[in-house]
Amino acid sequence: MKNKQGIDIFEEEWDNLLILDACRYDTFVDIVDLPGRTEFRISQGAATYEFIRQNFENKTLHDTVYVGGNTWFLKLRDDINAEIHDFLDLQHGDTDVEFAVEELDVPKPKSVTNAALKAHERYPNKRLIVHYLQPHHPFIGQQGREWFSHQSSSLTEVIDQTPNITQEKVQKAYRENLELVLPEIEKLISELPGRTVITADHGEMLGDRHQFVPFRDYGHHEGIYNDELIKVPWHIVEREHRKQVVEEPPQSKTTTSKVEIDKRLRDLGYKI
Repeated sequence: MKNKQGIDIFEEEWDNLLILDACRYDTFVDIVDLPGRTEFRISQGAATYEFIRQNFENKTLHDTVYVGGNTWFLKLRDDINAEIHDFLDLQHGDTDVEFAVEELDVPKPKSVTNAALKAHERYPNKRLIVHYLQPHHPFIGQQGREWFSHQSSSLTEVIDQTPNITQEKVQKAYRENLELVLPEIEKLISELPGRTVITADHGEMLGDRHQFVPFRDYGHHEGIYNDELIKVPWHIVEREHRKQVVEEPPQSKTTTSKVEIDKRLRDLGYKI
């Protein structure tokens, strides 16, 4: 299934694309105060795997490096015939990566930022995609950790299995996750050259009612294209000079096993 109204991110103008996983447009506008201007776009997917599949399928992107806070690109790469210059897998346990939730291999936002800056130093003439996991659960802020157990396979199940959870608490924990990653976004936009865009792969239902079946829902679901799930921020920060981007043969492919990739994605709440 495909949201035909969504954009192709590679047809847009950017040198650095900073992806906030599951970030709603309305929450972004309410919280974020960054230099630049905020617009919105419609995503091709309501879940990360849809976003990856629809934007990368059958593309040769030898001018692009992807710093990944989760491994969906690795999971799908061969199936969708996608090739980029390099993918930096931050869930593989490198000694330079610190985890916010170690048992789930969730990198700290600071580790994602550090990896992005190193990638820029190594590949100054490549477009850079930096994919943070937040504000997607697990909730790593103080209140989120106090309120929620994360030993479940989806946000819906996390809520169902956690006593005394309210819609207000879910929304506060979600906002807290976004607030925690914003200082890292600020650091990147101050240090990366070129045109930087902050966006999301998809949004999140936070107790909102569906348009045609008006029950409250949480999380994000492939093939459901409510505004809450596909309307995403598109915040543009212009620098004086654009990158001089060139295509070059890709680096060697990451050799992480399919079993390990599937485990990581299940830990993050995906049904594999």
